[in-house]
Amino acid sequence: MEVAATLTVSTLPSIKCLLSIHRFHTAINPTHIHMSLFLDKVQGFNFEITWTPTKSAVSPQLTGLEKMGDLYALDFDGVLCDSCGESSISAVKAAKLKWPELFATVDSSMEDWIVDQMHTVRPVVETGYENLLLVRLLLEIKIPSLQKSSVAKGLTIEEILENWSGIKPVIMKEWSENRDELIDLFGKVRDEWMEKDLATWVGANRFYPGVPDALKFASSQLYIVTTKQGRFADALLRELAGVTLPPERIYGLGSGPKVEVLKMLQKQPEHQGLTLHFVEDRLATLKNVIKEPELNGWNLYLGDWGYNTQKEREEAATYSRIQLLQLSDFSKKLK
Repeated sequence: MEVAATLTVSTLPSIKCLLSIHRFHTAINPTHIHMSLFLDKVQGFNFEITWTPTKSAVSPQLTGLEKMGDLYALDFDGVLCDSCGESSISAVKAAKLKWPELFATVDSSMEDWIVDQMHTVRPVVETGYENLLLVRLLLEIKIPSLQKSSVAKGLTIEEILENWSGIKPVIMKEWSENRDELIDLFGKVRDEWMEKDLATWVGANRFYPGVPDALKFASSQLYIVTTKQGRFADALLRELAGVTLPPERIYGLGSGPKVEVLKMLQKQPEHQGLTLHFVEDRLATLKNVIKEPELNGWNLYLGDWGYNTQKEREEAATYSRIQLLQLSDFSKKLK
């Protein structure tokens, strides 16, 4: 730490002088230090040196050794970026390739209806490939003659929101789908869209108000921890927000469960002494963190502007470790 300070040097009996020290390196943060120094070459005088840091010299983050700064682990979709438009359109494109016989008669008005409904069911999505499953399920709900799953008949949007974790394995099995294949297809469709028309792909996304500036001028250490494929998060940060993060600061799909990423981050030597914060929009993810005693040192936040429901926000309020966070407060925290 570099601080400004004033040294008062007193000799016995009565000689005094002030020395202004503008750059002083120290690993500690005292407010007042007294030292006695015996100097042989100055007639044996005993010097008393008092170091008092100026008020502006002490970093506001340092009120003790336990607070040396902040680290924020940030989810991407639903916290930084509203990508629902792009992910829904990409899912429709991918669904047409995956199930051409089912989507052959889907016209533009039906596509618009599906995309509109996707905004409602988006809170259930943990990983991007699930958008494909939802697109097909919505089609089966809308057109009963196309139903191939046992759960689609009479299924409502509310029931999807309530029981997606139970519905997903059923349709995966009944449709004979493979998770990795769906992930690869979804990524391929996005890559092709980016290559053919980057501006349109970028334009189908939007960062939440105030977030780009908050990222640019953040004084905290920032990490992206997302189930989104890292290359897409990086592209949107650069092209849409004007923010460049080193690759090692972005933990995307394939980096492992978020709880494991948080464990790894807190163990890194350079992060010792930092105050740890994790901002998510999925309550289920925060509940997983709470289950891990090793992660008790993290401050947990549920972004109420993200992909979550009123019921989830009310449930989050019952957990002492979870703080409900508003967008305006989030941007202020990063700055």
